Amino acid sequence: MLRFNAIRTGYLLGISLVLAAIIYFFASNWGGLDRAVKIVLAAALIVLFYGLSFVFARIRTIPGQQTFLSNIFLVAGCIAFGVSVALLGQIYNSHADSYGLFLIWSVPALLLSWITRYNPFYVLSYVLIHLGLWLYFYPALQSASYSKLESLSITGVFALVNLVLFLFTFLRRSGAASLKYMSFIVFHIALLAMTNSFAFDEYGLVMNIPCIAVIATGFYVFIRIRLNKTLLTLNALAASAFAVFKFIELAEAYSSSLFFVFGLIFVALLLTGNVWFFRYLNRLGGSSPDMNATEAETLVPEERSSEWISKTVSRIIKVVGVLIGSISLIGLITISSNVNHTEYVLLGVSLLLMISMILIPDSRLDSVIRHTLLTISYITGWASILWSDQTLLSILFLIVSIAGWFRSSGKRQLFFAYAFVNLNLATILFQQFREWERWNWTLESIILSLFFINAVLYGVSFVVSKAGLREHLRDSSLFFSLLFLLWATFFGDIFPHSYMLINILYFVVVTGMVFAFIRLKRHSTAITSIVFWFVFIGFKYYDLLWTLLYKSFTLALLGIIVLGITWWADWRMAYSGKTAFGADHHSFSFMRLSPLLIAIVIVLQLGMIGYQTVRSETMLATAASVKLKLAPVDPRSLLQGDYVVLSYDISTPPPSKSTLQEDDGKRGKVKVVLKPGDQGIYIADRLYQDGEKLANHEIVLNGQWSGSRIQYGIENYFIPEGTGRTIEQNVRYAYIRVSHNGDALLERLAES
Repeated sequence: MLRFNAIRTGYLLGISLVLAAIIYFFASNWGGLDRAVKIVLAAALIVLFYGLSFVFARIRTIPGQQTFLSNIFLVAGCIAFGVSVALLGQIYNSHADSYGLFLIWSVPALLLSWITRYNPFYVLSYVLIHLGLWLYFYPALQSASYSKLESLSITGVFALVNLVLFLFTFLRRSGAASLKYMSFIVFHIALLAMTNSFAFDEYGLVMNIPCIAVIATGFYVFIRIRLNKTLLTLNALAASAFAVFKFIELAEAYSSSLFFVFGLIFVALLLTGNVWFFRYLNRLGGSSPDMNATEAETLVPEERSSEWISKTVSRIIKVVGVLIGSISLIGLITISSNVNHTEYVLLGVSLLLMISMILIPDSRLDSVIRHTLLTISYITGWASILWSDQTLLSILFLIVSIAGWFRSSGKRQLFFAYAFVNLNLATILFQQFREWERWNWTLESIILSLFFINAVLYGVSFVVSKAGLREHLRDSSLFFSLLFLLWATFFGDIFPHSYMLINILYFVVVTGMVFAFIRLKRHSTAITSIVFWFVFIGFKYYDLLWTLLYKSFTLALLGIIVLGITWWADWRMAYSGKTAFGADHHSFSFMRLSPLLIAIVIVLQLGMIGYQTVRSETMLATAASVKLKLAPVDPRSLLQGDYVVLSYDISTPPPSKSTLQEDDGKRGKVKVVLKPGDQGIYIADRLYQDGEKLANHEIVLNGQWSGSRIQYGIENYFIPEGTGRTIEQNVRYAYIRVSHNGDALLERLAES
């Protein structure tokens, strides 16, 4: 089963890389393709992926995986439609990253979700709709101005949408588990945001009541009415997040020594509640009396998801508790101490706490409490040595920290303690190198020193007698050695040609490690070295070849290689009799089950592409040409590549012509009358009134109020990557086409 899932992961990764390559290719605005070719490629891209879905649904070409590939290519076809819509926006200079793009994209995603009931379509639809809603209220290129009540209402819209979606999926017991959990999480995030008294003042204070009521209701429903450990755990995370957020609000309003005492008590209660809750969760049964047979079949995956979500939530709560505990301890000592050097008191308390945790036997102290208090003492002690800036005290704290590392147990605790030892070493090195006035590269010397120290410790690990400690020291020292050496590859020339030498050293060393560890079958160190090898290649590739077009070709090549290797491994498994056909026995191709409905959706998508193309081409051919004065800036769209944002003179009508301009919060549609001025440049003359007659050469242009300015939908002009600065410096005018009904299309930019 593990190999079966690895094969599927390989196919999924390969297809994802190819899709990313296509997106980068179009986003690069490659000048070698004209408008017609790009449009044909956009349509062909959609047909290609849907065609592959049909092929794998009908032809048995990949052993045991044709059904999976058919469904994945169906999803890829829907993604390709979104890329094609974005490409049309690039061709005709439509809004960059606008809400309309994502809402149009969500239509076929929703239809395919309804037809197939496939989780990837559910997730895609959910993300697209939320992106569309967010960009509707908060456009990427506008600074939305809302009152506190309006902002609260917008957040409430997101909360309400997700609450309705959650109740629908939860009460119907539908198979859309991803929608159920995503809507539940986003609903609580939105509800928590509405309790923010910093942003919403008294509204936020009032919203605390429904937030507490919702959390309490969740505990009751998920324990008493319908047991669901995953939702119960997420509800506990929501309760913890609410408690922490309210603690921060109170800390900002009432900072005093008494409050920091309360902070320590709060941490104790938070961590105790965390331990108690998960012990209680483990005692809960896995089924409820009214569960039918269909629901019982879903119990195993539900339990699996609950297990890793529980571990994740527990760790998050512990980390938050440690941070609040450290801040509270530092704040308490700082405020309440009456001595001149508070940092020494803080260091003494942290050392006392750390030594106590080291000396107390395991039988007398819970391991969670020990590691939590050790971590708090690490953080407060490090803060005190930074504050005191005394090398001897730093060395003393380092010695005790090393003792704490020996006292730790478990991989995560040992790794964290080892990381703090490196942090202490970095502090000591900084204190020493800073005193050398002629040493001009302090950071470089610290990083290289830490690399050599960890490299030496890696060699020492081979002679350590205790097996567990030896393995941990070997893995941790290797990780930090490679981390600091990777960091050093980004330094300039410390001495002649050092940049090139360090990069060559890194590549040779890590490449040798990859092959050596694989040959020696040392899995953990092999994985570590492989990850650092790919990180190095990735960073250096982006550093040296920072263009979307090069990224596109590279990602396409990687995708083809991954697909080829996966296909070869799949055939080997088939010939060796290891293909898990049984694991795919209950799956089915949606292209075979609902070909007619899916075909209708595909035709609808191609129709949308065709309609937008014909409409835009008609405007370019028949609409009136208008010359406008502009001033550009230079950002990048997520899907469409580089573009310039155009600010027109007509975006601000003359004050004498419009009293509405004084209202910075004005929103809604508006029509502006343009008339030709000097050198044929059109200017804004007045706001159009319904029924008025226009003079010769006057043109009505549709716009939208955005504060005190007007936007016309022609503010984006897509350009080849890296040319934005040239356009900013040279272009001064824009030529647009305006149809008889006032819609505009940006045609080109010019210097004159």
